[in-house]
Amino acid sequence: MANKIWLSFLFCLSFLLPPFISAQEGEQRLLLREYLLKLEDRYKVKFSYADEQLDEIYIAIPPSQELYTILKFIEVETQLQIEKLSERYYAIALNDRLQICATVLDNFERNTVMGATIEVLGGSKNLITDENGFFSIMDVPKDAALRISYLGYRNLIVKASELTGKQPCKTLLLAQFYQQLEEVTVYEFLTKGLVKQDDGSIRMNSEEFSVLPGLLEPDVLQTVQALPGIESIDETVSDINIRGGSNDQNLILWDGIKMYQSGHFFGLISAFNPYLTDKVSLIKNGTSSTYGDGVSGIVDIQTKNSLSRDFYGGAGFNLIGADAYGHLPLTNKLGLQFSARRSLTDVVNTPTYEKFFTRVFDENEVSQDGNFYFYDVTGKLLYDLTEDQKLRFSFINIHNTLDYSETEMESGDTSQSSLDQYNYSVGLNLESGWTDQFSSHLNAYFTNYELGARNITSNGLQVLFQNNEVQELSAKLHTQFQTSDFFQWHNGYQFTETAIGNQTDVSQPPFASNERNVVRKHALFTEVVWEPENEKLFLRGGLRFNLLENPNSFNESIIEPRLSFNYALGKDFNLQVLGEFKSQATNQILDLEQNFLGIEKRRWIVSDGETLPVTKSKQASVGLNYDTKNLYMGLEGFYKLVDGISTATQGFQNQNQFNGEIGEYEVKGVEFLVNAKTDIFSLWASYTYNLNNYTFGTYIPPNFPNNLDIRHTASLAGTYTVNRLKLGIGLNYRSGRPFTQPDAENPVDTTFFPNRINYNKPNSSRLKEYLRADASAIYNFQLTKGIKASAGVSVLNFTGRKNILNTYYQLNSDDEIETITTTSLGITPNASIRIRF
Repeated sequence: MANKIWLSFLFCLSFLLPPFISAQEGEQRLLLREYLLKLEDRYKVKFSYADEQLDEIYIAIPPSQELYTILKFIEVETQLQIEKLSERYYAIALNDRLQICATVLDNFERNTVMGATIEVLGGSKNLITDENGFFSIMDVPKDAALRISYLGYRNLIVKASELTGKQPCKTLLLAQFYQQLEEVTVYEFLTKGLVKQDDGSIRMNSEEFSVLPGLLEPDVLQTVQALPGIESIDETVSDINIRGGSNDQNLILWDGIKMYQSGHFFGLISAFNPYLTDKVSLIKNGTSSTYGDGVSGIVDIQTKNSLSRDFYGGAGFNLIGADAYGHLPLTNKLGLQFSARRSLTDVVNTPTYEKFFTRVFDENEVSQDGNFYFYDVTGKLLYDLTEDQKLRFSFINIHNTLDYSETEMESGDTSQSSLDQYNYSVGLNLESGWTDQFSSHLNAYFTNYELGARNITSNGLQVLFQNNEVQELSAKLHTQFQTSDFFQWHNGYQFTETAIGNQTDVSQPPFASNERNVVRKHALFTEVVWEPENEKLFLRGGLRFNLLENPNSFNESIIEPRLSFNYALGKDFNLQVLGEFKSQATNQILDLEQNFLGIEKRRWIVSDGETLPVTKSKQASVGLNYDTKNLYMGLEGFYKLVDGISTATQGFQNQNQFNGEIGEYEVKGVEFLVNAKTDIFSLWASYTYNLNNYTFGTYIPPNFPNNLDIRHTASLAGTYTVNRLKLGIGLNYRSGRPFTQPDAENPVDTTFFPNRINYNKPNSSRLKEYLRADASAIYNFQLTKGIKASAGVSVLNFTGRKNILNTYYQLNSDDEIETITTTSLGITPNASIRIRF
């Protein structure tokens, strides 16, 4: 019976297919000459033309029934010129000049080829394809030919007459050109989108980013923590430690603007939307002399910088917030990019929010109630004055608001607190190409960061208000002179003025303080870059001269040499030598005595030359890299010395907390990474050894472990891609951080008023080791023809291990020692849905 039904279906289908195919064929294209005869009969008109000029010209059926619209459609479709002689007679002739357009793709993965050179042979018209691989040219001779070229692909010659400006524009495929190269010095490792550069920096491309364990988005400040030598000792993106340095020793730039705030929810969430990010550079050593500040490291975030003819964007949400972004082409020379994100925490309590809230506010014998809200907005106006002059205007607004109350379970007393934190910044960039050899880049910005907190005690007798504000204005001119393909000379000047204010008001006992300090920096920099044609050597050497002045206290000049050297020892081996001197005049004080609710305790200050000198660093490293198609291994040893630090900036929670001594720290370390990769999976293991010690000459003993002295750090992780599904799983381990315990025999010193804790030697004890396992999965799919979508789930710490991040001690009202511990996130799930168009 089933066979009979199947045969009947095929029999009916055999009758239906021929007319369907005929209909489809009839809907394709018509011979133009035959169609003109139909128009003459229908509209009682006459067309004059040379028969041979219309031979083999076909058109689609025009969508309109109006003669004028039909004729315009024919002109666009065929590039013919139709002239109206009278109400009845029309003349048709070939147009000597054409409008052409096309989209250039590679013929392997059919990816767009951005920046391909389009040359009209025998003429003066030349241009490059945009970020979508598209180009369009007006007024091209009909018999002209075009040459399309791009590095790594074979040249393509095509006739202009084959690229008439009808829609849709034709697609051209470039064949890849394979050539045996002597050396390859660019390494893509861990996951797609992370590439090691010749100068030792790591570059991240958000669009190409694949997946990392525990992450649903290509978040910049979370991604960098997957690299050796970088971690967050308290699991936040606003406290990133690069080679044993504190977070305030990092320089974070967004479109050339220095950022003084980088996170939401007290650092558990990054404040930068990754979906308009074009590239991110992470620099641990060998910094270019064009950069100032950041004695530990630099994270340079650049948003998309090229105009697109098409609108594109996307949106999504997860269990913490929702966001949207887009690019609007306003004219051929003007475009607007925007992004916006807000939390959902004031609308709904999700499991992820509950875990974050517990992580931040967890205290013993205290009941908490909090309402948290954040948002961030960015915008960028792109204006191409000419092909060689590009003007960009950027702004970013980051905001956090918290209303919080806590109730002691024994007494029932309730205290109330509120906090507002925001960062508003605007920036201007002008890129100018004056000649083929000389170009310049002008960058100017203003940034304003403010943190305000109010605390009211349970009896209402004491009101504490604190405010920290940073205002910074900067301008930098950077010129580049390129004498050849392998030699560049960079020069420039930068001026920066930073004003920081700190205000404190206490109602009982009455106390008020309002301090404001300014530091100005003038910097001249120069450097040369040499890359010979054999691609075996990369050499960059530079010098930065800084003149710092605080109108109330000091003037100081500092010379900072910089070096980056990379040499190919053989087919697969590279030797890298990096070195730098750096300095910075802004730091963060960490006051841990319940300032800013006892949560956001960091306050920016400027160096005054006495209580806090200018912080300076010296660093050198030597590394050896081995890279083949499927295997990468890197080993790097480094030495770093940072002086001009204060105990006030290091987060002490022991006998050194309030001394304000000036000292230094010294780090010796080794970083190792091995990564095996194919097209579908990537497996890696990393290990870092750090020996990080303080030196404070007046202390006994003068040398002891740094608060960030994590001796051993290791990770084991992998990603797997099958069709549209991306999976990631990873394990992170580190030895315990140091802390100071009270003296067991004599814990409280009663000879002072008020009483204080007697401690053992500084940082003589260590917490238990830290171990966390994370996983994530992302599935990409096509929602409609023009809309792509993805859905993802992740779990942080899926084993539920309780890691202690910090332990410190304090005296209660009865002069008894209380132990305060901060624990890591528990099992923290998250989920997201995103669309792109």
